[in-house]
Amino acid sequence: MPRRPGRAAAKRAAAKLDSSSTPTVVEELADEPMPDADPSDVEQQIEPEEEEVEEESGAEPEEENQDSDVPSVRSPSPPPQPVIRKRRLGRPPKNRPPDWDTLPLETPQRDPNDPPRRRGRGGWRGRGGRRGGSYQPTQQTIDKEGNMVDIVDDEVALPEDPEGESKVDKNGHLQGGREYRCRTFTVAGRGDRLYMLSTEPARCVGFRDSYLFFTKHKRLYKIIVDDDEKRDMIERDIIPHSYKGRAIGIVTARSVFREFGALIIVGGKRIVDDYEVAKARAEGVVEGELADPNDKFAEGEEYNKNQYVAWHGASAVYHSGAPSVPMQNGKVDIKKRRVNVTDVNWQLEHAREASRFNAEIGAVRRANLSGVYDVHTNVMQFPASMQPTHARVEQVADSSAPTGSARFPPLDPKIPRNFKVVDTSMETPPAGLSRAVYEQREVPSFLADFQGLGAVSKEILDELPPECREAFDKALEEENEWKAKWGPESAKAHRRQPIIDAAIVPYNKTA
Repeated sequence: MPRRPGRAAAKRAAAKLDSSSTPTVVEELADEPMPDADPSDVEQQIEPEEEEVEEESGAEPEEENQDSDVPSVRSPSPPPQPVIRKRRLGRPPKNRPPDWDTLPLETPQRDPNDPPRRRGRGGWRGRGGRRGGSYQPTQQTIDKEGNMVDIVDDEVALPEDPEGESKVDKNGHLQGGREYRCRTFTVAGRGDRLYMLSTEPARCVGFRDSYLFFTKHKRLYKIIVDDDEKRDMIERDIIPHSYKGRAIGIVTARSVFREFGALIIVGGKRIVDDYEVAKARAEGVVEGELADPNDKFAEGEEYNKNQYVAWHGASAVYHSGAPSVPMQNGKVDIKKRRVNVTDVNWQLEHAREASRFNAEIGAVRRANLSGVYDVHTNVMQFPASMQPTHARVEQVADSSAPTGSARFPPLDPKIPRNFKVVDTSMETPPAGLSRAVYEQREVPSFLADFQGLGAVSKEILDELPPECREAFDKALEEENEWKAKWGPESAKAHRRQPIIDAAIVPYNKTA
């Protein structure tokens, strides 16, 4: 950007205007004394000058001699010429000249035949690009080396395979009872040639969007439909009305079949449904092998082509962790594989997710069985379900007597006589017993009587059918037997009241 004139330039412009518009008065100065010159030199210098003056004056020497005797009068200064100020960008200078506002502006000279200039950033109208006719290329690059191939009938002109031509005609209609996995349609003004929305075959072969679809497969030619064609597609329910402002790309069905072969055919088999048969055989492809084993279809049933349509749920691929480009050899990363839930597979997918969630919970619980270290208390904490709720102490009179248990065999009499032996046995409540029966927890006083089946009143028991009453009585009996094993600590834990020495801990006996 050029440098704008500053304050110094404004001062110079003001001084120049003052000097040109105001006449200056020159004071009379005294002549300086000059030395006398040699008469011979003066004559030699005057002679040529007089000759030149005579040549220039022509035929009027006498008038000049007459006027030379009269003293000359000073001529007036010419009127000042107006300075035309050019219009420039930006704000005016801070220090303006006195006549800044009165100076005329120079208007730019334009050719009257030139079209008028428009303000703004261009002619972009909406998301669909510029209106009007779009540029239609006649050639396209088909490989990384930059080889150019002509575009004929909206597709790249490639060498034809004789065996592949028997499976599709020039307009893209499949032969031999084959069917495309994507929707096909005709476009107004383009004859009977079949086309596809570029996003649908892209999702069908494993791409997330059409950009990578055309980038990786340069032999496909992308066509952007104009407004009239788009309006016709909306009226025929090919695209929704909300797409009227978007750039819609289509591709010929024939070119998609030539590029992917059996992968774009319902139940397609390699070589049998491929276009480039000679190339597939040279690569060692197994004839008759399914091109897409993950594709689900049933013989005799209509194939679901809407699974690749964005407004029918296919856009959920953008919210998954699947790769943008299909893996080599058709391999998919299991960790990132997400399955679209449909009305056919929802029960299977629900069962799989429930099984996976149960496995994760089981892994977390098994990790907790080893204990969790608490950094604040420096202890290992275990789940409450692993902690005992009751304790019972039983004294064995004769440790050498048979016990009938392989876990606790009889002991030699010398061992209990010289050592204290404690055998710990863990016992779990019977199945079906309520946790409120054996758990020791604080409950409100009004709920203390309702901890177990014994809290059920006799009036309710009389309303039960005989078989239900029998099952209830059996469960109540098991509950009472379990409770009978655990009594107060004075009886079951061999605890007694503490003996307090008055000399050590004085207390009032009357209290």
